[in-house]
Amino acid sequence: MLSVVLVLSIASTAAAASAHAAGDPVAGRAAFARCASCHQVGPSARAGFGPQLYQVIGRKAGSTGDYKYSPAMANANFVWTEDKLRAFMKAPSEVVPGNRMRFWGIGSDRQIDDILAYLRSVK
Repeated sequence: MLSVVLVLSIASTAAAASAHAAGDPVAGRAAFARCASCHQVGPSARAGFGPQLYQVIGRKAGSTGDYKYSPAMANANFVWTEDKLRAFMKAPSEVVPGNRMRFWGIGSDRQIDDILAYLRSVK
């Protein structure tokens, strides 16, 4: 009986860890509020103080036509993957030194996972 409980407990813990890694799009929408003063998402998103982030995952950095990027971001030669976005949200100036975004970063891995889940969910 104890081994069944232990196995169920381990399975439950693994499922919770997997769900956390995937993030919560509802919590991500709330966490994105701090980004929304500069960035829009959604099919009709436009640039503001920052570039629009609709379908940013898989897009080349510095490539939207409606935003004037810093030379550092315009010359960044990478595609926004979830790992690259995660690193950028944590420490923007370390990922793209010289970018113009005035943001210190997000220290919470959970919030970053949630924001990424939100960005994935916007259709």
